[in-house]
Amino acid sequence: MNILVVGSGIAGLTAALHADEAGHAVTLVTKGALGDGSTGLAQGGVAGIYGPDDSAQQHAADTMGAGAGLSDPAAVDVLVAEGAERIAELIARGVGFDRTAEGALQLGREAAHRHARIVHAGGDATGAAISTVLIAAVRGTAITVIEHALLTELVVAEGAVRGIRLLRGTENDELHADAVILATGGAGHLYAHTTNPAGTTGDGIAAALRAGAAVADLEFVQFHPTILASGPAFLISEAVRGEGATLLDDSGRRFTFDSHPDGELAPRDVVSRAIARQASAQGRPVGLDARMLGAETLAARFPTIDRVTRERGFDWSREPIPVTPAAHYLMGGIVTDLDGRTTIPGLFAVGEVARTGVHGANRLASNSLLEGAVFGARAAAALTLPWRLAPAPTRAATERHRVEDRGPVAPTFSRAALQQLMWDEVGLLRTDDGLAHALATVRKWAASASKPTTTTAHEDANLLLLAEATAAAASDRTVSVGAHHRVDAGAPADAAPPRTRSSILETV
Repeated sequence: MNILVVGSGIAGLTAALHADEAGHAVTLVTKGALGDGSTGLAQGGVAGIYGPDDSAQQHAADTMGAGAGLSDPAAVDVLVAEGAERIAELIARGVGFDRTAEGALQLGREAAHRHARIVHAGGDATGAAISTVLIAAVRGTAITVIEHALLTELVVAEGAVRGIRLLRGTENDELHADAVILATGGAGHLYAHTTNPAGTTGDGIAAALRAGAAVADLEFVQFHPTILASGPAFLISEAVRGEGATLLDDSGRRFTFDSHPDGELAPRDVVSRAIARQASAQGRPVGLDARMLGAETLAARFPTIDRVTRERGFDWSREPIPVTPAAHYLMGGIVTDLDGRTTIPGLFAVGEVARTGVHGANRLASNSLLEGAVFGARAAAALTLPWRLAPAPTRAATERHRVEDRGPVAPTFSRAALQQLMWDEVGLLRTDDGLAHALATVRKWAASASKPTTTTAHEDANLLLLAEATAAAASDRTVSVGAHHRVDAGAPADAAPPRTRSSILETV
């Protein structure tokens, strides 16, 4: 078969390698250069190696718990059952995961995990290590690689996806294939503050929406709790808290226990909201205190974080560093079955672009790289199997909600204006009025948009489409669950609203 893989993170690279090894002719298309996406930036590790008191069943339970009960049990079972095999595959390909003095894999713990079951490489450079090895493996095969090519549309013929349209510089191109595997990542640049690299503008999800594929759970956007609140967004790995670092308010109090008995190791959505509320109350970012770990341990265990924090003027071995949340990961996406098949024959989706059902309402730390490896391999294995349609969501993400705009007059469209609107109204803390205002504003902008011809214009069109779908999905879900938090609709106890609606980062 002639296979197109779009995207070059862990999911796309794994799918491409497995498809090539199965004898298919594979072309891999990527928006930037190989290695430019989110995988290479991942500081966290890969969950799935279990000690004597741990098990796949406990990992599944932690995944379901973090997902607020909305994870698909069958998808979670696949993830944990095949995780160890995928980690072993990465080791066999050459990923040098960190080991103890005795030579065993060194296991770390992160928030909402009850055990240490996460492997890292280079301390806090796991994604870079994996990306480097997988890219080298792809370069050593017959896989054709096309870099710096933006996906603009899916080619649909007789009800099936049979190729893609690309923009390469100023030239449009069309590639045909027997099947397309989307691995284009998320849409972090819907928001004013994100950990995602610049290219994450939801291109794959938007193309799938335009082609008629089902999407679901776009309202579930994960905000990472700890981004360095100084300079460009830089993530401080959850593993730092897993090693014992604490979150402090201005008085030095560990305030996260007010929201959850697990404190700093509560699920990400809870910790992010606790930080947002505390930062708003005190008018400045909260502090992440890692002093108890000592300078030597911090430098050895977290070399990238240690270097960047010092470059920005902080000595985190002597003082707490300021942190704040930022948009990090999209739990929803293109609906798939357990083999990556979507609701359109010929179209697969893997990694963050897909809604496999694993993450439910909130992703468990270090399950994203694992999901990419597991489901990337499964999609490649399913290429020659009979097509089985994935289940459609209960409601379409693009449903045309009738809304009354109760906010101020919409400003002229710009990407920055869209990102700030989404941050304010469709971010950590949501209200009915805010969602209605966001939806009405986005629709006004979309109605006046011209046909895109440049890369930037295509990205803007994709962001507008996803902003409407995300705001509509958030408006549909009138109760709070996981990362979707409605402060005006029966929110749980941890949801005391901030003093103002404006961005917490405005105080940085």
